[in-house]
Amino acid sequence: MSSPDRPRLSRRLLLALPLVLTACGFEPVYGPGCSGSALQNRVSVEEPETRDGYILTREIETRLGRSSAPTYALALSAATRADGLNIDRSGNINRYNLLGSVDYALRDLDSGVVLASGKVENFTGYSTTGSTVATLAAETDARERLMTILADQIVARLLAADLAQ
Repeated sequence: MSSPDRPRLSRRLLLALPLVLTACGFEPVYGPGCSGSALQNRVSVEEPETRDGYILTREIETRLGRSSAPTYALALSAATRADGLNIDRSGNINRYNLLGSVDYALRDLDSGVVLASGKVENFTGYSTTGSTVATLAAETDARERLMTILADQIVARLLAADLAQ
């Protein structure tokens, strides 16, 4: 049997949800004066030296915008390594995990103070069971996916950081 008060209760809970979220300190990241609007088109990402660094920089600039008059500078230090996972009886590695980490630091250009810093880590994988060309394409794709994931993590942490220090 269903209770006739059940739909009313659901509506009440749904209507109370915004109040609960504001009571816990929730605020939209792109609201006025929030970190999203503070960073949008104001961050200069250091020039990359590697293909991985280029992809990482491109993905961060896609999310935060490219600044012509930056307020902040973002320093990045990326490292990757491949670990063999699946080795067949002949000793051939059939699958690799591509592990990546990025140390980052967001600095205020006027004061030189580091406002946010940290390290993000993640991984992707790729198979080597195809031809040489297919294996190279799989590795290239895995590197691009990894840098995209790491860029997403960095941007999420920067947006969550309290930049009003």
